[in-house]
Amino acid sequence: MANESGSVEVSGSDDEGASRSRGRSRRKKSKKQRPFWQELPILIVVAAVIAALMVSFVGRPYVIPSQSMEPTLHGCPGCTGDRIYVQKLTSYWSDPEPGDVVVFVGPPSWNDTYTSIRSDNAAVRGVQNFFAFFGLVPPDENDLVKRVIAVGGQTVQCCDAEGRVMVDGKPLDEPYVEFDYKWVPGQQNASYPHGRVFGPVTVPEGNLWVMGDNRNQSRDSRAHVGDEFNGTVPLDNVRGKAVFKIWPPSRIGPIKSQDPQTN
Repeated sequence: MANESGSVEVSGSDDEGASRSRGRSRRKKSKKQRPFWQELPILIVVAAVIAALMVSFVGRPYVIPSQSMEPTLHGCPGCTGDRIYVQKLTSYWSDPEPGDVVVFVGPPSWNDTYTSIRSDNAAVRGVQNFFAFFGLVPPDENDLVKRVIAVGGQTVQCCDAEGRVMVDGKPLDEPYVEFDYKWVPGQQNASYPHGRVFGPVTVPEGNLWVMGDNRNQSRDSRAHVGDEFNGTVPLDNVRGKAVFKIWPPSRIGPIKSQDPQTN
């Protein structure tokens, strides 16, 4: 019915609105929250997928097992094995450059001393491989860490009159090298592995010449010049660039890239 003002009154509208509101409230209350034990598997799956994506496309930690990168990275007997973070992101738009510290899978000829870290038990090995996919177990591969000295197209050799490594005929400035074979200017110096002399070697395109900072305790490119890659490492074998020391706490900090070809 219309009143004198021309507006329309709806009888009982407030009561009906309140009733509908109470109904919605009861329905919301009837939807109980899932118990945590039911949500836990979902959370685990989500976390596993995120972890797998991180180690596959972003980066992962590695343990330094030897002293070949002393003193930049510790790994020798009696020292604290550094744990480093290796990032992969920059590899999507650029190649490693001289001075970068990289982790790579050793080419076939570098694996003569490598022993698998997987169990002989097929079931256990399957579990290890499964967790390795998510970055919870180290990959079963000969992962090594060295410094890039020369890249594709460059010629590397040692030594000049002062015992320095040369790239394209120019001596390198390598402040990160503290341990090397003895060099006596003006005398005959032994070739590697009991001296500094090697090369010249021209690095194939798409490959890297790598050396450890601890020159007298590193089986690097110099030790494999007779293989199919002339001791170099294909770019496809590179797992990433070492950018940070994450353990032990006393050594936490960035890993510097120092281009030895700039002096």
